[in-house]
Amino acid sequence: MSHSLSVEYSESLLVHFRRAEVLRTEAVGLTAIDLNSRQLCDLELLLNRGFYPLNGYLGPDDYNRVLEEMRLTDGTVWPMPISLDVSEAVASRLQTGQRVALNDEEGFLLAILTVGSIWRPDKAHEAELVYGTRDAEQHPGVQALYHKTREWYVSGQVEGLALPIHHDFRTLRATPAETHRRFTQYGWRRVLGFHSRDYLHCAHREMVLAAARDINANIFIQPVAGLDHPGNRAHYTQVHCYQEFVKQFPANMIFLGLLVLADRFAGPREALWHAIIRKNYGCSHFMVAGDHGDPFAHFGDKLFYPLGAAQQLVADRAAETGVEMVPERAMGYDEDKAQYVFLDAAGADSAVKTITSQELKRRLQWGLEIPAWYSFTGVIDVLRRAFPPRSRQGFTVFLTGLSGSGKSTIAKVLMVRFMEMNDRPVTLLDGDIVRKNLSSELNFSEEHRNLNVTRIGFVASEITKNGGIALCAPIAPYEASRAANRELISRYGGYIEVYVSTPLAVCEQRDRKGLYAKARQGLVKGVTGISDPYVPPVNPELTIDTSTMTPAEAVQEILLYLEEQGFVA
Repeated sequence: MSHSLSVEYSESLLVHFRRAEVLRTEAVGLTAIDLNSRQLCDLELLLNRGFYPLNGYLGPDDYNRVLEEMRLTDGTVWPMPISLDVSEAVASRLQTGQRVALNDEEGFLLAILTVGSIWRPDKAHEAELVYGTRDAEQHPGVQALYHKTREWYVSGQVEGLALPIHHDFRTLRATPAETHRRFTQYGWRRVLGFHSRDYLHCAHREMVLAAARDINANIFIQPVAGLDHPGNRAHYTQVHCYQEFVKQFPANMIFLGLLVLADRFAGPREALWHAIIRKNYGCSHFMVAGDHGDPFAHFGDKLFYPLGAAQQLVADRAAETGVEMVPERAMGYDEDKAQYVFLDAAGADSAVKTITSQELKRRLQWGLEIPAWYSFTGVIDVLRRAFPPRSRQGFTVFLTGLSGSGKSTIAKVLMVRFMEMNDRPVTLLDGDIVRKNLSSELNFSEEHRNLNVTRIGFVASEITKNGGIALCAPIAPYEASRAANRELISRYGGYIEVYVSTPLAVCEQRDRKGLYAKARQGLVKGVTGISDPYVPPVNPELTIDTSTMTPAEAVQEILLYLEEQGFVA
């Protein structure tokens, strides 16, 4: 392929509208690839020059040198491999020089790719060099590389017709060219870039202001808004909190933008990548945390990369990248002095207060006070609206167990009890009812059983997201689909997994449907517990055996747990 560097800088890789007309006509007859959300993030930053100097996807030579040395073949610093991953079926239809249409997830044409090279990378080698391990169990980035990134890579230059469409916060989605112009209009020559994925509070304001004063710079806060689904409430909550946060700064000192980025969490490489991107957006300085880009940042001492390694790498390459590293120094509130102080400079006997993100979440869940020294009224108001106390949140009770274990009976009694409380809408998603109305075309293979359970999970997530109570009672024999439901539903509210562990012998004695008897006689196949396995939950919130308690007692145990956890008053 032609070299991945552009000959000279241009504001974007979007072509003139007259050229776009030609390309749209050409695209009608081209092979088309619909990009996923991660690939759309990469394409957008290629097209708007956030990934400058790249003008397309890396070929094998650039890719290998990026892995080995964090440089392109011409020696330019670039730490992250950016290639278009495709399936083997797609790769088999491509050849060098071929023109390919790149579409968004709905099939809208965004760019034309001229194929350079097609190759199958050594993912384990890439994982070792980019992430520092080949073990997917140790690093979520490696897991994503192995299981979400397709097996073949394609390189080539791209011509853009349009940037991916965003309907949310459009005024905050400035391109690098637009931020350059804005900073020039403001007369900002020194700009401190600040990358964030978290909510920002009073101590963050003091920290950023202190850093800006030290280097005599203005501030560009650019949080990540990349892979969140348009319906994900947390995305909107975060942006609203950022909008409230920037109101707390002096006028004309700060600018807020959103960065569309598919983070890799590659530690020091990630930090260097972020610094180069911010340079492309017009920043002269970039604030780097000691755990910047670590997949386990904010989880106490459990870091994957050495603390400070990210800061060191960005500082070491500053002369080449043109962006200076500014260390992020956490601050807390010294109650005795009634002021914010750097934690690394506070004396052992000082009364410095902080609140962790986990503690903030707990206070929101239980409707507890959040001190004025910790956060701003506007930010807290947004958080309280988005995350009401558990007693007003939606939640899902997911009962799983063998046929005849008592799941459906418990769910029906629970529904009556919740209807009596009359504080939230209640929906029962019984396994047999869902099979009849939502999954009638599915068989009882493992794949289809998992699909049926995840369909139930999706419906339950919508109910939970909108403040209702979902009662689910499928057999759900496999851990994979149960874990997927837990991850999905927990984004929106409570998730309580109840393992109804009634022994198989008792379930067979009940056998109201006659399934077990038919299975024992070989008349029916695919019966869980007889010819198909049931994998017990790994860590359910509750385990109930209806052979030793009545349905009313089982319901009471669930209600007591919900009361203890704050979901019911």
